[in-house]
Amino acid sequence: MPAKKTVRYRDAGVNIDEAEAAVARIRKLARRTFTPGVLTEIGTFGACYRLSGWKDPVLVSSADGVGTKLKVAFLTGRHDTVGEDLVNHCVNDIAVQGALPLYFLDYFAVGKLDACVAAEVVSGLSRGCLANGCALIGGETAEMPGFYDAGEYDLAGFIVGAAERGRLITGARIRPDDVLLGLPSTGLHTNGYSLARKLLLENAGYHPNTFLPELDCTVGDELLKVHRSYLRPIRALAAQGLLKGAAHITGGGITDNLPRILPSGLAARIETGAWRVPPVFELLRRIGNIPEDDWRRTFNIGLGMVLAVGANHAARAGRVLEKSGEDYAVIGRVGNRKRGGPRVEYR
Repeated sequence: MPAKKTVRYRDAGVNIDEAEAAVARIRKLARRTFTPGVLTEIGTFGACYRLSGWKDPVLVSSADGVGTKLKVAFLTGRHDTVGEDLVNHCVNDIAVQGALPLYFLDYFAVGKLDACVAAEVVSGLSRGCLANGCALIGGETAEMPGFYDAGEYDLAGFIVGAAERGRLITGARIRPDDVLLGLPSTGLHTNGYSLARKLLLENAGYHPNTFLPELDCTVGDELLKVHRSYLRPIRALAAQGLLKGAAHITGGGITDNLPRILPSGLAARIETGAWRVPPVFELLRRIGNIPEDDWRRTFNIGLGMVLAVGANHAARAGRVLEKSGEDYAVIGRVGNRKRGGPRVEYR
């Protein structure tokens, strides 16, 4: 009988040596973010974190992904920003509830692992964790041949933070006449990319390297602008007891996200001309002739965070934001909701 052919894991498309090389690079990047609470090294079965110095802590967690913004990274060959996008998005999701980020774990899945690309992605994760004071303490790097197209990967993350129970920010204290403050976005952040890519790269026929004077940058540069963190201004207001509620403006735009913090019976009245809408959003609306309501529910249209503060403390809140180096706009007020009316009214 002929000898049986030896088949190794590499023959199935999984390169363990490349995975080990990737983990070695990742370990160095992750160590940079370690805080005193980290008790384990990268590579243990479970990451351990010690929670100390809290009186009555509540753990606040969130999981998210980068979505089809990754397609832009694939097209441009730039992989060092999407990790930062992911960390900042997750940080914002727990910061709005008053939580301080403690640690972060990522999930990086690819058809064929390239240690250099993996290291670029994790460099963004590391940079985002460092900037927000949280530790990158673990994750999963999965090589799955045949599951992803060549050169493509998926990226997701999980964050855990903590807040004192008595200082959780829930929106429950929001009342009629409270003032709404909008903080500017740095572009599309991580939402609306399926439509944005279709309009810019298909309908308009632009290339990622196409320079657009109205944007003052290339299409790729615009689409890869990093989803910013709002941790600093949120904590500045919360420390002064001024913040009643905060809404991270992600998928669904202002229309769908702001109602998530409004008590029953209340509505937000938004003054549409109160803030500057970045040119990219007007460009997208023009190319696609997007209906106004759809435009507002797909994109953040220039506001990445909306904060609710008491009318009597709005001026003070503005000064706190300015002191922390934050631009803001008074974008509207809270009022009683009309029977059968929308939760967000645009004027």
